[in-house]
Amino acid sequence: MLSRLMSGSSRSLEREYSCTVRLLDDSEYTCTIQRDAKGQYLFDLLCHHLNLLEKDYFGIRFVDPDKQRHWLEFTKSVVKQLRSQPPFTMCFRVKFYPADPAALKEEITRYLVFLQIKRDLYHGRLLCKTSDAALLAAYILQAEIGDYDPGKHPEGYSSKFQFFPKHSEKLERKIAEIHRTELSGQTPATSELNFLRKAQTLETYGVDPHPCKDVSGNAAFLAFTPFGFVVLQGNKRVHFIKWNEVTKLKFEGKTFYLYVSQKEEKKIILTYFAPTPEACKHLWKCGIENQAFYKLEKSSQVRTVSSSNLFFKGSRFRYSGRVAKEVMESSAKIKREPPEIHRAGMVPSRSCPSITHGPRLSSVPRTRRRAVHISIMEGLESLRDSAHSTPVRASSHGDTFLPHVRSSRADSNERVAVIADEAYSPADSVLPTPVAEHSLELMLLSRQINGATCSIEEEKESEASTPTAAELEALGGELRALCQGHSRPEEEQVNKFVLSVLRLLLVTMGLLFVLLLLLIILTESDLDIAFFRDIRQTPEFEQFHYQYFCPLRRWFACKIRSVVSLLIDT
Repeated sequence: MLSRLMSGSSRSLEREYSCTVRLLDDSEYTCTIQRDAKGQYLFDLLCHHLNLLEKDYFGIRFVDPDKQRHWLEFTKSVVKQLRSQPPFTMCFRVKFYPADPAALKEEITRYLVFLQIKRDLYHGRLLCKTSDAALLAAYILQAEIGDYDPGKHPEGYSSKFQFFPKHSEKLERKIAEIHRTELSGQTPATSELNFLRKAQTLETYGVDPHPCKDVSGNAAFLAFTPFGFVVLQGNKRVHFIKWNEVTKLKFEGKTFYLYVSQKEEKKIILTYFAPTPEACKHLWKCGIENQAFYKLEKSSQVRTVSSSNLFFKGSRFRYSGRVAKEVMESSAKIKREPPEIHRAGMVPSRSCPSITHGPRLSSVPRTRRRAVHISIMEGLESLRDSAHSTPVRASSHGDTFLPHVRSSRADSNERVAVIADEAYSPADSVLPTPVAEHSLELMLLSRQINGATCSIEEEKESEASTPTAAELEALGGELRALCQGHSRPEEEQVNKFVLSVLRLLLVTMGLLFVLLLLLIILTESDLDIAFFRDIRQTPEFEQFHYQYFCPLRRWFACKIRSVVSLLIDT
């Protein structure tokens, strides 16, 4: 009896798994889940711990053993999705950015979105011009340390905080000046609200970048925002497609397709290439979820989406949550006492340990570094200020939810919008999808072409390993050959088209063969089945049998006999 109890308890322990979820303030929440627990159960535990009601904007992210990031699906088992050994580690993050974060009902929700956007700024995902960056950092400073106090805040006090991947002394002075002179008297809640209002006007607000390449082989970042599909290259937003213009999202292997239908009845297909098939599938699923969340009026309109062509099996996916309009209507009905908020102090993020902050960057231009590498860049000249080759009309963000939230944007006729003073290149260690080594090298070289800042350690290393003229020429030749290799995607497209045509022919021939077998069974067999008997008794079948099939059978029999006799004679 005792042995049975012990064996039963051991089996129950084997069915329990420890989960650690990193929250937005870098604290950790640990819990135990059963083997068959769904993602919704874990998410509800987190939201209860955070006292969060407006929870539809958030999600749980994890990394599989192949270093590919995923969003936890709430309708599936947690253990089966993670495919790794326990204990499990995941992250609580904003999944769907609110179209107007300042309009969120509860302060706790605004605070969590504020933490997420602060992380985006810190990791380089929320890239903006220097003036906007200084104002955002000053709002963070006011929210964290309060009003400027000469006794507590000596000269250079803003340099002790890390707002961006890289700082310059000039930017730090600008941050401190705004904090001292413009933000005095603002409470943490007010500063966070002003931060959100400013952040949501930026071109890169809500951007979760997916690194890809366009049809010309140029590096690009694709993203889905509350207002549509965005493509970022260099320091520009080269494409913006509103959600009501996106008609279909599809992927095949590493290739991602975006079908666009515009007002002038133009139908365009944008094509991009992800680093891996898993990364492409993740990009596709993110697009399906974002389109359903922001575009649809009701969750009952959500449909299962397939990535396959006709007759062929592919990936199927269905968004399982509520849509943005339903979330806003539900939030308006919340009536409770505002929950207490425990604000955390500013600490470096643990989710990006590979970012080395080091000394501050000087504002002196790095002409020497660019001169050293200029000959290497000849083969990558196409990466500078490049745009997608497909002619797509760019437009400003739409007014799906609130018409006034984009009043500060550029005119809708503007084709390319400049998003920042330097190239968009978020920290490699926090990219949502893994990038192959050669892709990272191309992105790094692209940053150097566009004059992006780099750390002092990188500059010293570059100067110490300056190649000779012969090495530069050889390396330049290799890079030119590599860039020429980017024309292969076009050849792959042709091969895929030919393969699709062959598949269609095979399926057609198979269907004809099945119909022929059915016809032979109907006319030549003696099977007395009700289905066959009803068909044989119809006048149309009898006419076909005697006027067409019997003469055709006699003709075939005659030809076969003549061929057999010819073979016997020879």
